[in-house]
Amino acid sequence: MDTESLISQIRRLMASHVAEQVETRTRQFKILNSKGNDDWFSELCFCILTANSSARLGISIQEAIGPEAFLRLAEEELATRLRHMGHRFSKRRAHFIVSAREFSHIKDVVVSIGNEKQARDWLVKNVLGLGYKEASHFLRNVGYDDLAILDRHILRTLCENRIIDEIPKGLGRCKYLEIESKLRDLSIQLGMPLSKLDLYIWYMKTGTVLK
Repeated sequence: MDTESLISQIRRLMASHVAEQVETRTRQFKILNSKGNDDWFSELCFCILTANSSARLGISIQEAIGPEAFLRLAEEELATRLRHMGHRFSKRRAHFIVSAREFSHIKDVVVSIGNEKQARDWLVKNVLGLGYKEASHFLRNVGYDDLAILDRHILRTLCENRIIDEIPKGLGRCKYLEIESKLRDLSIQLGMPLSKLDLYIWYMKTGTVLK
């Protein structure tokens, strides 16, 4: 397969019922953008939980625990809750979440930075448990459009379509930005932001439009 084949597949999805699912999910991101610090912090915790795990499990935990527990539970109790819900890295993720409470006013912080790429750099530098993928995921979910979430589904698709030569073993800042640039070129050809392109590729690989 190649770039043109991938573009054709995505355009077919854009003309199908999947488009409404993508639009619905995108509207939810914009609604979250208008909410306050507690909801943004809950989304930050969701993205911490998805690292080396799954979005589906992260959603289940987020819905069961709720923003107040992310902000208030003692670390040991939070770890127990995460373990009971099936998270493999319950202690470590609980530690990351408790450490992140320093930035419980996360919306204020991100908005004050202004530029989404600078905000991503800040998140990676300051929030334990966030790499570029997780920071991009968080910012996309709170309504920012021009960042790529380079998870295994996206990277595999890019490799299968010869947009990248291989799936990298690691994704430092330079490599992340290099691959993100290739994906941005694809989004420009399709006339959609990276935030939507991610959802279409996710659907291609999983048959779902999750956040």
